[in-house]
Amino acid sequence: MSAGDPTQPQVTIVEVAPRDGLQNEKVALSTAQKLELVERAVRFGAQHIEVTSFVHPKKVPAMADAEDLVGLLPADDGVAYSALVLNERGLDRALAAGVTEINAVVHCTDTFSGRNQGTDVDGGVAIWHRIARTAREAGVTANLTIAVAFGCPFEGEVPVDRLRTVLDRVLEEPPTELSLADTIGVAVPKDVRARFALAAERTPDGTALRAHFHDTRSCGIGNALAAVESGVTILDASLGGIGGCPFAPNATGNIATEDLAYALDRTGISHGLDAAALQASGEWLEGIFGRRLPAMVLHAGGFPATQSVA
Repeated sequence: MSAGDPTQPQVTIVEVAPRDGLQNEKVALSTAQKLELVERAVRFGAQHIEVTSFVHPKKVPAMADAEDLVGLLPADDGVAYSALVLNERGLDRALAAGVTEINAVVHCTDTFSGRNQGTDVDGGVAIWHRIARTAREAGVTANLTIAVAFGCPFEGEVPVDRLRTVLDRVLEEPPTELSLADTIGVAVPKDVRARFALAAERTPDGTALRAHFHDTRSCGIGNALAAVESGVTILDASLGGIGGCPFAPNATGNIATEDLAYALDRTGISHGLDAAALQASGEWLEGIFGRRLPAMVLHAGGFPATQSVA
């Protein structure tokens, strides 16, 4: 377990398997199974868990039980339970359900924004401004993800100048956490350093930098370490490496929590997760899905090994 050594750099891992992990999977978990997934995340040490999204159930059927799941969560256990919202209707539902932390999204390209949010970038920025004000008035923490910040499956390369323009516009209403998302897994560490340097220049005091990587082209863990080197203190990851975006062709899962925890441990970066509990939870989830999950450490184990290998 990597647990709070004050001499080590500190990183928060946001467990996103209950939301981003499940939204693109063919196996549908029951509400009870989702709750167990959340409870297991708490047991392996996650202090920030993205539990669901308040989106149209016809577009993302896996999230249709958002209110039911939120209603089963502990009221005050010291864990930050957050939910994704894409518009004011989603925010209204989240507030009514008692969510105290939301994550909104603005995209870097009009085409992806239209597919995912039903509006262009200008519309997405305007939605964020309204959501941010309403959430703060309600006493709810409002975080923001800039999606397809490294590349778009429909429009191709996303120039740094485009990201700069989007950043400047969304930061008129600063979020508590600002995340850059490699939604389709095209970034390499050089891109990560350049774009988070830009974000750090523009982000005001009081807004933490966060990163969201997909491992589509096997660069996700390297990108996560590059993000930490660039001043990022919050990283998203998904148990087992499950997930992906329903609106992105050939989408694959987030970086695996097991793999990220291992890489941070070996780099000397504290994250607070328990390796044994992570392993047990990954094995449980693999049993639920009935297939081998992408997380490499789930199958290879840590190093040095905790037991002899024949």
